[in-house]
Amino acid sequence: MSLATLDPAADQAMQSGQVLLPHMGLIEVQGADAASFLQGQLTQDVVLLGSDGARLAGYCNPKGRLQVSFIVIKRSAEQVLLLCARDSGAAMVKRLSLFVLRAQARLSDVTQHYRMIGLTGSAIETVAPGLSAAPPWSRRDVGAAIVVQLYPGAGVARACWLAAADAPVPHGLPEVPLAYWHWLSVRSGIAMVGPTTADAFVPQMLNYESVGGVSFKKGCYPGQEVVARSQFRGNIKRRAYLVHSGEAVQVGQEVFQSSDPLQACGLIAAAAPRPDDQGFDAIVSMQVSAAAQADAYALHAGSIEGPSLQLLPLPYALLEDL
Repeated sequence: MSLATLDPAADQAMQSGQVLLPHMGLIEVQGADAASFLQGQLTQDVVLLGSDGARLAGYCNPKGRLQVSFIVIKRSAEQVLLLCARDSGAAMVKRLSLFVLRAQARLSDVTQHYRMIGLTGSAIETVAPGLSAAPPWSRRDVGAAIVVQLYPGAGVARACWLAAADAPVPHGLPEVPLAYWHWLSVRSGIAMVGPTTADAFVPQMLNYESVGGVSFKKGCYPGQEVVARSQFRGNIKRRAYLVHSGEAVQVGQEVFQSSDPLQACGLIAAAAPRPDDQGFDAIVSMQVSAAAQADAYALHAGSIEGPSLQLLPLPYALLEDL
């Protein structure tokens, strides 16, 4: 199959609508020191984050390896919401709470008290007029709800709507399948880290510095020296790439290149089946050198005899090394 047949708009009927996001969880950080506490824990500048924005952020271990990804929403200096993988919520509340010490900040897993909905295409404009034209990570408060503009996937706009579980939900919008949302998320080129991929990547291995997920001007956080050194010394050896496979692939599979069948050159960070049933698309964190040689040496998932992988264009530009 030619890459020319991989039409991002193949399923016109699915492009606009809403879908519940049961795989997402929410952590609330409350207290006089909520923002300042997170400032010392995450890759993002939480203190400078305004009320009209949200940001991607990571929590790293001391070696700079991502433990979990968040979408940070600061409602005030005393209340910050962290949107993450549902399976990460309870563990991260326990982990971060260990470092609160004398800070006035209380962390809670509030997933059960909120509803999270994905919006696609023109449904975003219906719910939050003007937001679809705003840059990624822009935010609108619509009644009791918060709507965050995400990076588009396959040319289709995406946003996340969240509100208290008893708040009115958007009405009159068509339903889109959750599998379609997962595919759009993959095609956005941004892989969220959860339990399956914890400890596998420093932020630059997933291009986080290129999509607003890392601040290089803020103070210290766990792993900050490793993350900064990788950036400022031009030492980024792995990047995230979009790939397509005609066969099923899955998160956590290693990627091999025909030039070196015994040594993995990458790892699948996110994957989803295409809505037109033409195989799978995935995000692979891979050696830059292997990606550069992809035309000469074939890429495969799982083993050198596994599904073949074809590189697709990234939907955003990479930030040059500082």
